[in-house]
Amino acid sequence: MDDRSKHDHSDWEEVVLAARERARGRQALMVERFGLSGDVRYQWSMDDARIAWSRAGTVFLTGRLTMIGSVSVPRQSWLWSWANESLPPAVLGDIERVRRFGEENGYPVLPWPGFDYHPELVAEARMVAASVLDAEGLWADFSDDVQLHFLVHDLTLTAE
Repeated sequence: MDDRSKHDHSDWEEVVLAARERARGRQALMVERFGLSGDVRYQWSMDDARIAWSRAGTVFLTGRLTMIGSVSVPRQSWLWSWANESLPPAVLGDIERVRRFGEENGYPVLPWPGFDYHPELVAEARMVAASVLDAEGLWADFSDDVQLHFLVHDLTLTAE
């Protein structure tokens, strides 16, 4: 999408508002239903696009991941996962659908490979991605230099 003049900001705000409400409800339900607070640990893998939560060394919940994108803290920039050639194909899931949704509806932030980091814009992009891909929740991991943002799907309880 090269023609940035086509962007209807009020339409984007409506999409973001609906996605935010949906994501907040699903996120709260995921945390409450599966007890994802307190002494819970997690481990994830981009190679097989999986995440597992454990308590006292025992895995109790697993799910599938789709990487949304990443923030380079030193560069203060966002990069969509679909534009990151270094990622394993498994962790990309259906993220291309988010890019196409942006192209089809004139929402330029979705088909741009990257943009300057603005926390609110990243939050909006994450929530719209969660809505488009019907995610059960959002997950993020942080280090000094990078923020990794994921969608969570197909949550499955395992025997404790």
